[in-house]
Amino acid sequence: MPEKKTKQTKPKILIDGDIFAYRAAFSCEDQDVEDALDKVDDLIQWAIYSCILEYDIEDYQVFLTGKGNFRYDIATTAEYKSNRKEVEKPQHLESIRKHMVKNWEAIVSKGEEADDLIGIAATKGGKESIIVSIDKDMLQIPCRHYNPNKKEFTVVDDFDGLKFFYTQILTGDRADNIKGIYGVGPAKANKMLLDCQTEADLYEECLHQYGGEEDRVIENARLLWLRRYPNQLWEPPKCVTDQA
Repeated sequence: MPEKKTKQTKPKILIDGDIFAYRAAFSCEDQDVEDALDKVDDLIQWAIYSCILEYDIEDYQVFLTGKGNFRYDIATTAEYKSNRKEVEKPQHLESIRKHMVKNWEAIVSKGEEADDLIGIAATKGGKESIIVSIDKDMLQIPCRHYNPNKKEFTVVDDFDGLKFFYTQILTGDRADNIKGIYGVGPAKANKMLLDCQTEADLYEECLHQYGGEEDRVIENARLLWLRRYPNQLWEPPKCVTDQA
């Protein structure tokens, strides 16, 4: 993916608010809304506290997904997230989201996902940024990561992040209704990419495994890629396109 210079900012704790909002709402489904608001406060506070203890970074930002998503216009092989349409939302979810905007100054995305805003913020903050999420998709972003469910910190470097991203291109993402290669799971995809040393190698191997169907590879890549700067649309590695 071609790099674009981004003005660096102070690293922050970048919180995937969608995860905590849903977790609090589902866990308090049969309780009062005040219980749900207390629950989400506790979840966010503990995540921030854990990151402060580990890395001594206190600044944080919470992100929520709003309306619209450019990926719906990109998906042609299968409708993006069509498998989620019938999922009923927990009753306190909207109250929790409003509370997070008011009390935690959560930023709500427009036309993209909270994940994209987190990717942009992490790029600006550099590799000392900490992403707080249980979403595996975040592991394509090179920085520090904290999984609050596992209470586990990990560090993703540039190539590991790229390799995870290209693995997803091969496997697809069932949760978002992104179709990969039939019969290819993470273990098999990792074997396919085992000998790759550069992003060009990763792209060419994906293209090979898709039987040369470049449109499919690019579609999946654009659906799966988390933005690193505003309005970014994923493009194949420049060294590959120059050879075409």
